[in-house]
Amino acid sequence: MYYLITLLVYGAVDAIACLGLSQQFGVAGVTNFGFIIFQAAGAYVAAVLALPPDTANGAFQVYIGGLHLPFPVPWIGAAAAGGLLALPFTFLVGRRLRGDFAAIGLLVTAVLLNLLVTNYRALFNGDAGVALVPAPLAAQNSMFVSTSNAYQYGFAAGAILLAAVVYLFLRRITESPYGRTLRAMRDNDKVADSLGKNLLSLRTGVLVVGGAIAGLSGGILVSFIGVWSPPAWSYAETIVLFTAVIIGGAGNHRGAVLGAILVPVGFEEITRLITNNNPYLPPNLLPSLQWVAIGLLIVVFLWARPQGVLPERKRAIPQPDTFARRVRAAAWDRTLGRIRGRRRAARPVRPSAPAGGPGSPARPRPSRYPRPAGTGPDILRAIEVSKDFGGVHAVSGVSITVGRGTLTGLIGPNGAGKSTLLSLLAGTEKVSGGRIVYQGQDITTLPAYRRARAGVVRTFQLASEFRRLTVLENLMTAVPGNRGDSFLGAVAGRRYWRADEAAAIDRASALIESFGLTAHANDYAGDLSGGQRRLVEIMRALMSEPDMLLLDEQMAGVHPELARKIGDGLVQLCRGGMTILMVEHELAIMDEFCDPVIVMAEGSVLAQGTMGELRDRTEVVEAYLVG
Repeated sequence: MYYLITLLVYGAVDAIACLGLSQQFGVAGVTNFGFIIFQAAGAYVAAVLALPPDTANGAFQVYIGGLHLPFPVPWIGAAAAGGLLALPFTFLVGRRLRGDFAAIGLLVTAVLLNLLVTNYRALFNGDAGVALVPAPLAAQNSMFVSTSNAYQYGFAAGAILLAAVVYLFLRRITESPYGRTLRAMRDNDKVADSLGKNLLSLRTGVLVVGGAIAGLSGGILVSFIGVWSPPAWSYAETIVLFTAVIIGGAGNHRGAVLGAILVPVGFEEITRLITNNNPYLPPNLLPSLQWVAIGLLIVVFLWARPQGVLPERKRAIPQPDTFARRVRAAAWDRTLGRIRGRRRAARPVRPSAPAGGPGSPARPRPSRYPRPAGTGPDILRAIEVSKDFGGVHAVSGVSITVGRGTLTGLIGPNGAGKSTLLSLLAGTEKVSGGRIVYQGQDITTLPAYRRARAGVVRTFQLASEFRRLTVLENLMTAVPGNRGDSFLGAVAGRRYWRADEAAAIDRASALIESFGLTAHANDYAGDLSGGQRRLVEIMRALMSEPDMLLLDEQMAGVHPELARKIGDGLVQLCRGGMTILMVEHELAIMDEFCDPVIVMAEGSVLAQGTMGELRDRTEVVEAYLVG
């Protein structure tokens, strides 16, 4: 009977831990190989908050704290400890290290902290750990006896209930616009950054929430078993949790619970029942084979079924019918009419294309981010801008001026520095020298997400869609001002952000319809053709309501007829007040739609003018048209 109770408690604890790791790794794309240290920290804090001073029980163990606080304070302290411990890691992962480097950094940190705890007796009692941790409520109420079956079943029920609460809490977050932004960051953090998403803030929230959940799971476990020992919290335990998340289904919280049941509870506990009675076999053979089997499970699933047993579900969004969408859009316009009037007085009118053209249904709405209101003829100036990669001068002393409301072309041979210049203007890359002035304000040191919020939005040379988001979700990630696109807004619930979400669906659906991709609205963007993915990028950029749009070879892979239609739509957007700087290799596109055109070669500006004027210049012909 006690073994069954133990399995139930372990299952609940592992489910909570796997849910926290799934939120970090599966939803947000943060590979936290140091996850176990947050669980260990929560367990230790829960233990010392529940224990009496270390002078009790014959003073046979040393630890700090010993506050002997009543339940549920130790568990609350465990969650707080896990969350607080995550804060310093956000500056390591969010600012300095990303991707695989961040994962290795967290793994190394976990190993170092385990060594510190094991060898520093004054604080953690060294390798022996702490024991005699009081069971919750057992001391406060004589009706509860920690060794009775009734108490143990009650403990198991409480742990399972907490696991259900954590599941519902994370589901509330993941199914919100904030959760959609986390998944966008997971798929392509550089693009999310260029759409105005603060990656440091997002990663901070994910690490803190996941750390708090890990700490809570550790607190529950140490209260149940009554001991805390450093060797039990080695980095290898993180591998077990990762195995569970991968097998269950990364990004699917139900999959995380299933993985916790299959791997830490099912696989590990079942193998403990197998005894090694053969005197001719090494005594540690079975534990070693257990780790071999876990490694094989990871390899097999990553090879044969990387999506896991329960893959992340596709979030198909019902399409509003045209009449209902137009009625809601008209109501939205009436509600925001006075706000629009104030914005028109402050800065140029938000662009709108003619009916039937790409981008025409995109309706203006106020952004929650203040934007500079320049009134001069030029919207952006680059002054002696340079970018060096080691000893390579990708951009060297470039000075350009982009007029307000123009469709400016940027051409040049391969390696001329065109895409690098766009990255510098958008803030994706930091300048090595020079200044960038936008709307009269110096934005040289402004990060990419703040430039996007100020109205400078870019696309990328290579396909940069959010692959595991649908086309409709791709567009909705770019909508500014959604009240559910924050942690607190997500926690507030669907009723808080439902109206904003409905308006975003209407706008995105109308834009998709104007580009002829309605049939693919709920398809994964990564499953589309190359030309369709380019269209998704353009639509997503327009959804962010930019004042200045930086397009990097956006016509590549697009059918010539559709490319001409897009070009017409871009011209109309510029007539409405938008400014576009476009890199393109197809000279016919530049000739038909762009005026002026800037020519770059070897990292510098070679010439500027209309295509007709540039054809008459020998240096341009030699550098680009012929060479």
